[in-house]
Amino acid sequence: MEEDEYYSKILDLELDEPGGQTSSRVPPLGRRFSRPFISGGGAAPSEGPEVGRAKVAGRFLPEVERGRSQSRGGTLWLTCENLVERLERVVGRLEAVSHASDTHCGYGDSAAKGTTPYVQAFDSLLAGPVAEYLKISKEIGGDVQKHAEMVHTGLKLERALLVTASQCQQPAGNKLSDLLAPISEQIQEVVTFREKNRGSKLFNHLSAVSESIQALGWVAMAPKPGPYVKEMNDAAMFYTNRVLKEYKDVDKKHVDWVKAYLSIWTELQAYIKEFHTTGLAWSRTGPVAKELSGLPSGPSAGSGPPPPPPGPPPPPVPTSSGSDDSASRSALFAQINQGESITHALKHVSDDMKTHKNPALKAQSGLIRSGPKPFSASKPDPPKPVAKKEPALLELEGKKWRVENQENVSNLMIEDTELKQVAYIFKCVNSTLQIKGKINSITVDNCKKLGLVFDDVVGIVEIINSKDVKVQVMGKVPTISINKTDGCHVYLSKNSLDCEIVSAKSSEMNVLIPTEGGDFNEFPVPEQFKTLWNGQKLVTTVTEIAG
Repeated sequence: MEEDEYYSKILDLELDEPGGQTSSRVPPLGRRFSRPFISGGGAAPSEGPEVGRAKVAGRFLPEVERGRSQSRGGTLWLTCENLVERLERVVGRLEAVSHASDTHCGYGDSAAKGTTPYVQAFDSLLAGPVAEYLKISKEIGGDVQKHAEMVHTGLKLERALLVTASQCQQPAGNKLSDLLAPISEQIQEVVTFREKNRGSKLFNHLSAVSESIQALGWVAMAPKPGPYVKEMNDAAMFYTNRVLKEYKDVDKKHVDWVKAYLSIWTELQAYIKEFHTTGLAWSRTGPVAKELSGLPSGPSAGSGPPPPPPGPPPPPVPTSSGSDDSASRSALFAQINQGESITHALKHVSDDMKTHKNPALKAQSGLIRSGPKPFSASKPDPPKPVAKKEPALLELEGKKWRVENQENVSNLMIEDTELKQVAYIFKCVNSTLQIKGKINSITVDNCKKLGLVFDDVVGIVEIINSKDVKVQVMGKVPTISINKTDGCHVYLSKNSLDCEIVSAKSSEMNVLIPTEGGDFNEFPVPEQFKTLWNGQKLVTTVTEIAG
């Protein structure tokens, strides 16, 4: 009987034991009886007491698995659909294995996408804290929304790298740098956006993101990437605290934004601790990752213009060999070492060839000889373009007083203040500003020779990237922060003697304390420290310099 006819019939299986009873034990699929059954419907010899006989139109069939057949009075009915279903499952498994082995290792491959546990865990991070951060950033809008989209692009690039690492082995040297290049470029784009928008009303938001986006570089850190992410998270908190102070009682949306953003790095630390404790976990069995492909964002490969034609070939390499060069040098030294015989090759100069005996040669020599070139003044360098001078500002925008680009002004004053307002002083030179009343916080950024006098501040006074700044407190302030500043004098009042002064990367700092007579005693802030290991931890003390 042909195979097609054989598998197209309904199979009548008669299973019986040698004693005539129906067998409840069916051998596994794939076993056949030891001797063929002779066509004609006769009885086949038994293989053993535990093996029944399967008969279909005079031929033996593979027995079916126990539990997959349906028994009716000793007769089992099995259709060809059962066999087809099982074959399809086997074929599907083979195709999956074959497809996975042919996967091209690069960013964004569709094969096995999201199948590894750590890729699925990263997807949960994107769907949780990241999605919440993007949602709130969109509600705030403006520069915060644009910045959040850049961060999202960086996270998608990182996910693409994780997919690649789950399928491929780690490349070495420059190949690995090429794979990490898109993430590095996106990090730089986030930082540049903050620098280009220093005048933004949401500058603290942008700074928090810019200072911590470096955490995406954990994929290149080993053996402990987790602490690196925590360090970046701490850097962000310096600016998120400003956001909380500014909007705590004004707009809860910004407070939620801070929580959502910081939770990204907190969850990332836990993720790294679980899946990448000693560094990015690459596959050990796949092919080596070679190139970038299928990036998650950006224009398609075919949308740009065709590449330019190749340039002209380089000039041919001289064909002279090293032996020719050495031979010519030898000949030159041989001529030099001839001694007195070297003059034999010189030609005799007759009287008619001498200028002092042949006046006609002097007239000719005036035409032939070339004198020194006449002096010519060098062309002056083109004038450098004058830097554009930004307009001076002293205005209230919302709840922020902006004092910017003031030069040589000694009577600047802000009088109409409120508790929820803040002051931002930027690029002021050789000027004096007085702020009356009670205000939330004051920031002095990139100023030179600035004098600042204020009454009361409920939050913090910060001096950043400045030089030769003098600050006088007339009322009370809880904290004064000095960062990256050379030359800062702080005059405290009697009510602000409990003020905390925090400094970093600064020099020439002095605190002046009032006396009973109305004068001030000056105390320098230490700049030099000594650190020792005591067996358990580092102990840092101020260095005492004698004399």
